Amino acid sequence: MTEGLELNQLWSQFRADARASYRLYSRDYRARAAQETRKRGGFQTFLEFLWAILEKLSPARRVLLLIAVLLLLFGGGQYNWQDKAGRIEVITLPLQFYGGALLFILLMLEVADRVVMKRDLEIARDIQSWLLPATPPPVHGLAITFATRPANTVAGDYYDVFARPVKATGEIHFLLAVADVAGKSIPAALLMATFQASLKTLSETSCSLAELVAGMNQYACTNSQSGLRFTTAFLAEFDPASRRLIYINAGHNAPVLRRSSGAVERLTNGGLPLGIQVDARYESGGVVLQTGDWLVIFTDGLVEAVNEHDEEYGEERMLNVLQAGATLAPTELLQQMMRDVDGFVGTTPQHDDITALLVKVG
Repeated sequence: MTEGLELNQLWSQFRADARASYRLYSRDYRARAAQETRKRGGFQTFLEFLWAILEKLSPARRVLLLIAVLLLLFGGGQYNWQDKAGRIEVITLPLQFYGGALLFILLMLEVADRVVMKRDLEIARDIQSWLLPATPPPVHGLAITFATRPANTVAGDYYDVFARPVKATGEIHFLLAVADVAGKSIPAALLMATFQASLKTLSETSCSLAELVAGMNQYACTNSQSGLRFTTAFLAEFDPASRRLIYINAGHNAPVLRRSSGAVERLTNGGLPLGIQVDARYESGGVVLQTGDWLVIFTDGLVEAVNEHDEEYGEERMLNVLQAGATLAPTELLQQMMRDVDGFVGTTPQHDDITALLVKVG
């Protein structure tokens, strides 16, 4: 059952599962506690935490759990019974055994649901992997690599690099995109798919980057639940002939442009995240890339990764890795960056999707 696992690895998994379960069940308890100002005793706290657990079950399974708990707590004992002849017999009722059996049945029902849900999530993960590129396209003058690591089976992060022909001149430009849908798992993954579809569709039209982003914002506003499901995005259009990069930052973490001299610039021109305001205006920015420059585009899951002391990884650590590995190939530097994040986080569960796209100018 534990083949290939050391004892400390097994213990780390137990700790990670326990922490994740505690956060899941305590979330509703804390929300309810925040709404009440009366003094709470230890027993009241226990009851409300128990109710937070019960709320995760269906009504029938709640009843099953309560019966099992009552049988385990009060089901044991011996009872005297007197027959018609006056003889006294001692009857032992092993109801605790049945309480344990009910708990086992409840566990099997929950495991069955988990298996079905996991199978569906794996199918969703496969579909999502089809939407994301496996390898970057060849772009003259650029070496590109990217990686993503979902916090759950599916992610709300999006990245892509694809050609965008300019119909007026016949030139081939390339669009670089990194986006982060608010939230995680299935809801964010569904909105990520709509983001990818709208981006590919609008990119086929003859419009500027600002017009493209404005169109995507209008579409996002129709699916954002009044701004609750917004999307931060960084979109850039690269012209290989002039090496000019035109970009728009829609509320995203500002990408890092490290010049060959070691100077660091931040790409901040843009506007609000997509899906918040229909008539939002977006200001484009532009830079000319030079040989030896690095462009690092990332989502907040990278710099906001936390360790067991609740300390964030932070942009400073990321910049230190970038400066130290400026002579590496993009793939090597990205691997080094991910290893540095893993070393900082340790056994703390990942709380957000992590995506990074690295570009080195040759």
